[in-house]
Amino acid sequence: MPRQVRLRRHPVGALAADDFHVVDVPMPEPRDGEVLVRNTWTSVDPAIRIRLAAVAPAGYFPAFGLDAPMDGIMAVGEVVESLAVGFESGDTVWHTYGWRDYAAVPAGAGALGALGSLRRLDTAVAPAHAYLGPLGPMGLTAYAGLFDVAELRAGDVVWVSAAAGAVGSLAAQFAKLRGHTVIGSAGSDDKVAFVLGELGLDAAFNYKRGAIEDQLRAAAPDGIDVYFDNVGGDHLRAALSVLRRWGRVAICGAVSQYERDRPAPGPDNLFQAVANDLTLRGFRGSSYTDRMDDMQRDVAAWLRAGVLRHRETVVEGLEQAPEALVRMLAGGTIGKTLVHIA
Repeated sequence: MPRQVRLRRHPVGALAADDFHVVDVPMPEPRDGEVLVRNTWTSVDPAIRIRLAAVAPAGYFPAFGLDAPMDGIMAVGEVVESLAVGFESGDTVWHTYGWRDYAAVPAGAGALGALGSLRRLDTAVAPAHAYLGPLGPMGLTAYAGLFDVAELRAGDVVWVSAAAGAVGSLAAQFAKLRGHTVIGSAGSDDKVAFVLGELGLDAAFNYKRGAIEDQLRAAAPDGIDVYFDNVGGDHLRAALSVLRRWGRVAICGAVSQYERDRPAPGPDNLFQAVANDLTLRGFRGSSYTDRMDDMQRDVAAWLRAGVLRHRETVVEGLEQAPEALVRMLAGGTIGKTLVHIA
């Protein structure tokens, strides 16, 4: 019988796997303009945690309801039945009805706006699950964040936090592939070894091993020009102190705050933005869907050339999706975290 993972209660503080439960549901029946998809892979992303609160941040995607389908999570799968023009049985597609076995998906805007619209995937370019990583929303977020939001320029020195994560590992490599000096930070020695050895960054540090600002200055004694921010909090504070004049910050996420049970204080040195003519700009990958074709063209070429690495942490079984999210938020995964459904 088809299954869905649903939210049992809104978590406060650290997430637990039993905040969710798996329920049996009837087989979805597609209506006109829809396709029935058997999901094979589904995504696990830090931003899911934001939507587990009773109320999501204003302007962001809506919070998940209790004991309801968790719409708005990316998945890939195979079309079983099509009542939509342009799609046929056997097509491999992506959509935003993840964390379930089967989904009736409309051919049109998905739950994440145009980013999640039902789309056929070319599995001759890469396996289907790569479209949840480098060729999908993660790749778009890294690409747009660097090249559109941070406006990467010749000679820039770049710092990427959470550089062993799904987005951070791509952003760091994209900058390296464009010829920049790139510094990464992560939360374990194993992750630092990964970004130095496998990703080929110029320098990296474990932010738990000492003051972040001191370690950043040691890695970039002349300062940095771009900070790709996945963490917020004390990482953003360190960046503000080390950025050179006219530096830019692309604020992608603030994972350091996602599991706090009370508001986290912001950086106390924001005046550095004034003193050094800095630009701080938040963004969502879903706001740059017009760049998807450009991103996929470039990333596919890097993948074919063997110069782009994408590590995956794969968890088997739909019922393990909550545990995968718990592990990821606790820093226990590397690269893109995926659930293999079938």
